[in-house]
Amino acid sequence: MKYQPFESGHFFHLYNRGNNNDALFLEQENYSYFLFLMKKYLLQVADVYSYCLLPNHFHVIIKFKEDLQQTTEMRNRNISLHQPISNMLNAYTKAINKRYKRRGSLFQEHLKRIKITEENYLRNLIIYVNTNSTHHQIEDYRTYKHSSYGALIGNQNTALKREEVIELFSDVSNFKHVLHSKKLNIEALQELILE
Repeated sequence: MKYQPFESGHFFHLYNRGNNNDALFLEQENYSYFLFLMKKYLLQVADVYSYCLLPNHFHVIIKFKEDLQQTTEMRNRNISLHQPISNMLNAYTKAINKRYKRRGSLFQEHLKRIKITEENYLRNLIIYVNTNSTHHQIEDYRTYKHSSYGALIGNQNTALKREEVIELFSDVSNFKHVLHSKKLNIEALQELILE
C-alpha cells in the first residue's frame, strides 16, 4: 500500500491498531499517557479535531499547521511532518513494553493515514470517530471517557479545535443531534473501519 505523504495545511485521518489485534491500552493510565504524548509531539505540527482511543485501536483527525514547511527551526533540524508522529508512537511503544515487560512491535505495521479533501467527508469522519465506542459496542459514546466528544461539547479548556469542529455542524445542539441520530454515510467510510 502506498502511503499519502503528509502535507502542511491539510486534514488527515490517522489510525492504527495493536499488532495481532492485541490491546494498545491495558489500563486507565495508558489512555492518559497516550493523550499526553499526543500533546507533546502531535501538537508541534498539527491541530487535533477529534480522536477516539479504543482498547485495540485509535483514530485521530488532524490538520497540519499551514506554515510548517517554512519554519526555520524545522528546516535547520531537518524535521519532516511525520517525525513527531513517529516519535509519539515510538515513545508509547517503549513505555508499554517497559511497563508490561514485553518486546517487539506494539502497533500493526505502519501508521495508516487518509488525506481528507472534502468537508462533507470530514464531517462524516468526525461523527464516525466520536461515536466509535458505540460502533464497537464498548460503551455509549456520550459517556465514553477516551474520545474527544466530551471536550467538544463542554466548556473546559481543551487543546482540540472545538470551535472549528462545532462550526462544521452549526452549533453544539446540532452536533449532539447529528451524532445521536448517527446520520452518517457509513458506506463512504467502510475503508476506514478497522474490522
